[in-house]
Amino acid sequence: MHPTLAADRAHLPELLQAVRDLAARELASVDERPAARPGPAPAPQLLPVTGTGADGALALFERRWAPGFSGSAGPRYLGFVTGGATPAAVAGDWLTSTYDQNVSAGGDSSAAALERETVGWLRAMFGLGEEHSGAFVTGATVSNTVGLAVAREWLGERRGLSVSRDGLAALGPVTVLSGTPHSSIDKALSVLGLGRSSLTSVPVLPGGREAVDVDRLDAALTALEGEGRPAVVVANAGTVNTVDFDDLRAIAALKERHDFWLHVDAAFGGFAALSPAYAHLTEGIDAADSVCVDLHKWLNVPYDAAVQFTRRQDLQVRVFHNASPYLGLPALPDPDFLHLTPENSRRLRALAAWFSLAAYGSEGHREVVERNAACARRLGERIEADPRLRLLAPVRLNVVCFTLADDPTAERVASFVRAVAASGEAFLTPTVLHGVPAVRAAFSNWRTSEADTDRVLDAITAATTTAT
Repeated sequence: MHPTLAADRAHLPELLQAVRDLAARELASVDERPAARPGPAPAPQLLPVTGTGADGALALFERRWAPGFSGSAGPRYLGFVTGGATPAAVAGDWLTSTYDQNVSAGGDSSAAALERETVGWLRAMFGLGEEHSGAFVTGATVSNTVGLAVAREWLGERRGLSVSRDGLAALGPVTVLSGTPHSSIDKALSVLGLGRSSLTSVPVLPGGREAVDVDRLDAALTALEGEGRPAVVVANAGTVNTVDFDDLRAIAALKERHDFWLHVDAAFGGFAALSPAYAHLTEGIDAADSVCVDLHKWLNVPYDAAVQFTRRQDLQVRVFHNASPYLGLPALPDPDFLHLTPENSRRLRALAAWFSLAAYGSEGHREVVERNAACARRLGERIEADPRLRLLAPVRLNVVCFTLADDPTAERVASFVRAVAASGEAFLTPTVLHGVPAVRAAFSNWRTSEADTDRVLDAITAATTTAT
């Protein structure tokens, strides 16, 4: 064994204590850590020939790289839809590396059974039935891709063929209908060879809504059936800009008259099911053929973690099974996970989620959802009262979408976003809503309080003054 590696092995407890001390210091100060660090990064260095050992690497990281890391785990990082990591989730994530389990197959440990238990807990949390099987993947993009890959196989089944065997050329034209799909749907269609142009936009409801007009969706499905073409419908349980929800019950009812695959993108909006005040928004999700939920958003587990669900595990296995003697054949109803997702190599992502669910239960996670939603309403009310700002949509759940009241050009809005980030007090991300350059503040961190919300407002007010 290399002497440096041997020395690290001999002093592993001391090394882990040093890492623990650094992590504890960082987490203890994350509430006050700058939400963003937009400054220049250190210049790259050459690969060392002789390493410094783990202690030296830790010191080098703390000196060169740690100062430039953002406070994305903290309470005022409101960019994208980014959760933090609950204490239990951090513990679970550390142990994931410690045990370093391979969850591709289940023949060597109980790790795959733990993932199945965690999937079952999540299924119950989101109001899905026993017929929905699930598996962990890296994020919403892969979850959407897996769901649409199964939908692609279903389309082939409807035409008496297997796309996974016969290829896309045998399938012919495909139509995917949606009102306001997330950009990851486009990406998934590209990856799957269905093509971005297969996505057909269905008109949304009037009045600035992002929810699909179900009557227009009905008409689009009728037209496709007239051509003898089954379709895929992508419904939204929470749009990215305004957290608008499609009427999932009404869309599901269309399945009584039309033949289509229903995929629900519930990346973060699915967590509305936890709260009695918002659960009605997800009613009907149980009728979906596939569902995407992103866990490093509102479940507040570390990156990267998501889960995908489907009713047609048999088709999923047909798409993703890996035929190799050393891996074995997929055995229904509980095939090894490598036969269900794109990855053969799978870490135990479920452990961080298991820890957080076991530690806080559905009640603890409901409190986070409701507190975040209350903070979003608080910020929305303050923005609406400021004549220099304009709220672009009602605050439906946890996202506040707004812009400058006067001349909201892309340049001025970008300058405003940079000013907020430069303050270190908050981090927001830009967007465009109905052609208007805008800003999103997305609340999904378990630490965020009313006091944090007021500090975000102060940063917005200061940046608004600069922008005007």
